[in-house]
Amino acid sequence: QVQLVESGGGLVQPGGSLRLSCAGSIFSLDYYVIGWFRQAPGKEREGASCISSSDSSTYYVDSVKGRFTISRDNAKNTVYLQMNSLKPEDTAVYYCAATVRSWPGCTVNVDSFGSWGQGTQVTVSS
Repeated sequence: QVQLVESGGGLVQPGGSLRLSCAGSIFSLDYYVIGWFRQAPGKEREGASCISSSDSSTYYVDSVKGRFTISRDNAKNTVYLQMNSLKPEDTAVYYCAATVRSWPGCTVNVDSFGSWGQGTQVTVSS
């Protein structure tokens, strides 16, 4: 089973930027759909973005569209989430997750993912 480790979280002021990394080990992430999810205190885990394994197509939920960018670097076996124009409501623990999908595209359905990282805290506050 692929193992995932997130990094790059921290405290940032509103309007600031962070880049999260999701590093894979044991197996190459090339063959996996990777999703980024977040969970704020007292709320359910929700999808933010995903990237496919086949053609690196991407998807963003409306709340992050235009501000977040997901990308993968296969040579480094890492998927990134560049987060710009951060808002206080982006504060959450961010998780990356992996799944195998036999058709094109990707998904941010939490129940579709079986391998999860430990999470990294992102706090947006002045």
